[in-house]
Amino acid sequence: MLVYEMKLEGEKFQYEKLDEAIRTGRFVRNSIIKAWIDGQVKSRSDAYKYCKILADNLDFPWAKKLNSMARQAHAERAWAAIERFYKNFQQLIINN
Repeated sequence: MLVYEMKLEGEKFQYEKLDEAIRTGRFVRNSIIKAWIDGQVKSRSDAYKYCKILADNLDFPWAKKLNSMARQAHAERAWAAIERFYKNFQQLIINN
């Protein structure tokens, strides 16, 4: 499980911007996992390409506000979750 924790002393608008960035990152991660379930994403490089598609999509203007390195970091986390799923599933098959 990923825990976001930090010690800040800021203004209300700064906290709002931080919350917006976290929500956007989660959106990118969840969108990539959903695209993998739907069969659109089949590899790590497809996940990175899907980040670009999300950023260029006019339906999701907030996705472009997150810089490309942050989007790719969330794509990396999504792909790590997918790999963990496969690894756990293979262990389940081997042990049964």
